[in-house]
Amino acid sequence: MTTPDSAGLDLQRPDLQRLETAYRSRNARVAVVGLGYVGLPLALALTGAGFAVVGFDIDPAKAGALNDRRSYIRQIGDDRVAQAVATGRFRATTDADAFAACDAVIVCVPTPLSPQREPDLSFVEASTRLIRDRLRPGHLVVLESTTWPGTTDEVMRPILEETGLASGRDFFLAYSPEREDPGNITFTTSTIPKVVGGDDAGARRLAVALYEQVVPQVVAVSGTRAAEATKLTENIFRSVNIALVNELKIVFEPMGIDIWEVIEAAKTKPFGFMPFYPGPGLGGHCIPIDPFYLTWKAREYQISTRFIELAGEVNTMMPRHVVDRLALALDRRFGIGLSRARVLLVGMAYKKNVDDSRESPGLRLMEMLLERGAAVDYHDPFIPVLPVTREHAALAGRTSIAWEPGTLAGFDAAVIVTDHDGVDYQSLAAHCPLVVDTRNAMRTVEGFADRIVKA
Repeated sequence: MTTPDSAGLDLQRPDLQRLETAYRSRNARVAVVGLGYVGLPLALALTGAGFAVVGFDIDPAKAGALNDRRSYIRQIGDDRVAQAVATGRFRATTDADAFAACDAVIVCVPTPLSPQREPDLSFVEASTRLIRDRLRPGHLVVLESTTWPGTTDEVMRPILEETGLASGRDFFLAYSPEREDPGNITFTTSTIPKVVGGDDAGARRLAVALYEQVVPQVVAVSGTRAAEATKLTENIFRSVNIALVNELKIVFEPMGIDIWEVIEAAKTKPFGFMPFYPGPGLGGHCIPIDPFYLTWKAREYQISTRFIELAGEVNTMMPRHVVDRLALALDRRFGIGLSRARVLLVGMAYKKNVDDSRESPGLRLMEMLLERGAAVDYHDPFIPVLPVTREHAALAGRTSIAWEPGTLAGFDAAVIVTDHDGVDYQSLAAHCPLVVDTRNAMRTVEGFADRIVKA
């Protein structure tokens, strides 16, 4: 087997010490597969740490934009991309042959659910096959995509070993869960600790050496399954606690108790309580999806994950609860049904201050309202046009309306789905006759209390 020269290393058999030295001296080359909300920040962080980085994506528009020093993610400014390109250490490509000249290949691709809520690993498998066809002795392959425990060794390793090379002997395989939080200016890729698990001790050693150059703390666990389970545990924790406060909201509403007031009071306790907040449903690529990766895998062991599934049921029903509250408010205040109503959805991003509408509850709310016969528009300063999605394809192409007093007054009701900063909620209350608030965004509005309904 011929072996390409990589960072000065011409290896017929991997020399673990030499490989580790290459990472610790930041002389290694790294490829990042998938340049989305996880891969692009990681690629820029690696470049900033001094590594030579190749960013790979199958979308030529993304690769072209990055090489032209332009960002397509709002939270990542053009200046960060330009700075990375200017170092001469970063470039983007659609050519997977670039993997052969790299020492490490990190996979950051989507792991969605199928319509039957089963794991869809097609992106992981396709990426692994691309790596397989360029695999050589000494390669470190790391998966960062969220998935079920066992994916790295049950799915990726067999594909890679089709080459005749063996994990732990010829190449090294590891898992390190992504921990991105889009829109969070306090924690970034370079400041969040990384969990790392290897397919064997050598893989763990190399992955730790790589990530220690980028983040302040690396937490090594026993293996890839423990690392995969860590990511699921983090997101299941959030899913379950959000479901709890969503259920409490539904219980407290007929009692005349404001869940937001209760949470604010409860979080003054300095121990034993962590605040979570209700909403119109879960969104984003993690919390609505990741828990079901574990429930699916648990069935292989004849284990029922009732607690996780119940949380999913509660969170999934929240859009319907919002629609029911809206319908009741319209009937009581104006004597009209949804089929005669004009409704404005305020915010279509899955969380505040981001330009990401993946799995947004706003998409489901729009569909439900349209099914009930309502005329529906939306306003979102971060999402001017709804993108194509697998589950909500019919909504693609709808555009955000202008935020003008006369336009707001033309709606029968507005539903606050996402509490973006910078939205003039005082103006919304002043001009829209009914505001259904799912995020407590109207808490600072003065007057107009009779127009505001919490849901």
